[in-house]
Amino acid sequence: MPFLGQDWRSPGWSWIKTEDGWKRCEPWSQELERENNQCNISHSIILNSEDEEIFNNEEHGYASKKRKKDHFRNDTNTQCFYREKWIYVHKESTRERHGYCTLGEAFNRLDFSSAIQDTRRFNYVVRLLQLIAKSQLTSLSGVAQKNYFHILDKIVQKVLSDHQNPRLIKDLLQDLSSTLCILIRGVGKSVLVGNINIWICRLETVLSWQQQLQNLQMTKHVSGGLTLSDLPVHMLNNILYRLSDGWDIVTLGQVTPTLAVLSEDRRLWKKLCQYHFAEKQKYYPTKEQYGDTLHFCRHCSILFWKDSGHPCTAADPDSCFTPVSPQHFIDLFKF
Repeated sequence: MPFLGQDWRSPGWSWIKTEDGWKRCEPWSQELERENNQCNISHSIILNSEDEEIFNNEEHGYASKKRKKDHFRNDTNTQCFYREKWIYVHKESTRERHGYCTLGEAFNRLDFSSAIQDTRRFNYVVRLLQLIAKSQLTSLSGVAQKNYFHILDKIVQKVLSDHQNPRLIKDLLQDLSSTLCILIRGVGKSVLVGNINIWICRLETVLSWQQQLQNLQMTKHVSGGLTLSDLPVHMLNNILYRLSDGWDIVTLGQVTPTLAVLSEDRRLWKKLCQYHFAEKQKYYPTKEQYGDTLHFCRHCSILFWKDSGHPCTAADPDSCFTPVSPQHFIDLFKF
């Protein structure tokens, strides 16, 4: 039986069989919608000396009000929600499927909002957002943009509450603010999806997040339990050898005098270089390590989270799965 979706490129609606017959699945989560109605976002304009020139004009007051009005019309906390946590990746039309899959569609379907709550996936999602901020931000659709900034807001609030991984988020926000400044200054030279006032308001929000992270004070945990200072030297050394990021080694070396001495061990840094670079490769990029990543099924051409699975038709599904790095994820949607 033929059916039509909202977009001619879409394979159509998703349906569920019930006792009363077939019913269409709504792509919007009612729970998220109720939460959004209860949430109000306040934005404070925090500018540095480089960005001040963007907003320094006589009509700043009127423009600021208009930006906020346009921004609230396009509420960034509204997130598109889908039942399936996988997406079919196709780059050309077939008899069964017309059109192609875009980066924005994949970003909407793969439930990154829940992934950031998983410590195994957190660094992976942050790195993916950083790559999108650097080169793919303008390729996102309007809905994908809303989801992007919604997820980014949840990440920032998570870091502000649990004080974990602030350096990663600072790097992400720095790249994002630089990209937004370039896009806003060069308006007309590139195609922006959405009103320019919305993009300016997003820049204001990013600058506000940067200021909040800059003012973040790490609270000292006071407990009578075992601390790093109580561990023997060989165990501390073993911890340092298990770190794959040089900045983590430097930061841990600032905790105690003993760790400071151990972090300067030349053999430790030699091992780290051998891990990241082959004998013939002595320069960027370094090897990336993640607790969990997206996977791609070569048999079905489906991108998915491994624990969520997908409707695979292969005789031996596990042999078809390939881990997908953040850069590989971006490359899958380049045409």
